Amino acid sequence: MHEGVIPILRVKSAARTVAWYGRLGFVEEWEHRFGPGLPAFVSIARGDVRLFLSEHKGDASPDTLVYLRVADVDALAAEFGVTVQEVPWARGEIYVKDPDGNRLRVATPKD
Repeated sequence: MHEGVIPILRVKSAARTVAWYGRLGFVEEWEHRFGPGLPAFVSIARGDVRLFLSEHKGDASPDTLVYLRVADVDALAAEFGVTVQEVPWARGEIYVKDPDGNRLRVATPKD
């Protein structure tokens, strides 16, 4: 077993948000509902990186900030039509918001 941490992000529509995170290279692993029509709880992954997306109101606060390290920030900047910013702690960084207002800083580490 690998130890790790998985941020939980509050979302209004898991299906819509899973599609948006697909643009960042995430894929849905599984979805859980306690019953038909009840809120969804979804796991998405990009390699070894996992995020949980929850429609449950008590699981997380809206407007969360997640820092994501990727191999090629330039490709994601092109996908979202944003400019890579120069920062001292990474080769470059972008800032995007998901459909629910959760914020992501995405960066490629320096060598």
